[in-house]
Amino acid sequence: MDASFTRALICSFTIAGSAFLLEDARAQGIFRTEIYAVPTVTLSTADFLLEKNDGKPTTIAGELRIPKPGPDRVPAVVIMHGSGGIDFNHGMWASELNKAGFATFTIDSYTGRGIANTITNQAQLSAYSQMNDAFAALAVLAKHPRIDADKITVMGFSRGAIPSLYASMKRFQRTYASEGTAFAAYIGFYSPCNVALIDNEKVSPKPIRLYHGVADDWVPVRPCRDYVARLKKAGANVDLVEYPGAYHAFDLQTIPATLHLPQAPTWRKCRFEEKPQGAIINSDTGQPATFSDDPCMERGVTIGYNAEATAAAQKDVVEFLTKTFQ
Repeated sequence: MDASFTRALICSFTIAGSAFLLEDARAQGIFRTEIYAVPTVTLSTADFLLEKNDGKPTTIAGELRIPKPGPDRVPAVVIMHGSGGIDFNHGMWASELNKAGFATFTIDSYTGRGIANTITNQAQLSAYSQMNDAFAALAVLAKHPRIDADKITVMGFSRGAIPSLYASMKRFQRTYASEGTAFAAYIGFYSPCNVALIDNEKVSPKPIRLYHGVADDWVPVRPCRDYVARLKKAGANVDLVEYPGAYHAFDLQTIPATLHLPQAPTWRKCRFEEKPQGAIINSDTGQPATFSDDPCMERGVTIGYNAEATAAAQKDVVEFLTKTFQ
């Protein structure tokens, strides 16, 4: 084949491919995508709760999507994944938020630490240590010339909802948030709410919103109802939105139907509480929580996509953020 023809053919494919990618990006509301290294530290649960910050230095990655050309600054949402790592629903949420005019910063807490997922072994990484990742992402975004540092939200899913929900606590903000930075809202999807942390009613005055499926048998909604009631009594700006018939991961469209995971551990019947010295104990036994062989731990959970609940949640989140940042 003639060399000049080959070069022309490659060039035409490149241009066509670029045009396709550009059109696809426009359809998703993306103007620009940037990849960032995010410096953080890895801490044990005990060290995190003791508010230490001298853990193992770690570098994780984040994908920033900016929805429109500058020079205006735009609001942003930090997305924290759950036990399975970054999945299809995180991309779906990024696209929905981008189309609504919000930048998104999807954080990968696992790959940089050599972790594939924590579905069957949660001990590989403390979910509280991921809160440090969230604050580290906040520090990166707050310096970005296209991001409005006063309008950065954190949104987490399942395990990732632990950092996104409890980042609202003032004690953790004092220790782990960079000076002069703060999240403007806190969003949790199917959040684990069954650990009573010390001072967990002393939270930011910024809004907290939880979204949960009523049929969830992996992370049941009842503990979140109780926690939200206590937060409201304490004067917090908080609300819980429930979706009837929706299971855990109800927004994960790659699940064709309800799926049973027989080996996935669940603490749905457990009650835990934080004690001084960085200890989390089983409230019923008084023994330190291991999150691996607690007598209350069970295995076997259900997940399933629910189109109606997903559409409602998309509408609810976009309306909430639009109203918050209008």
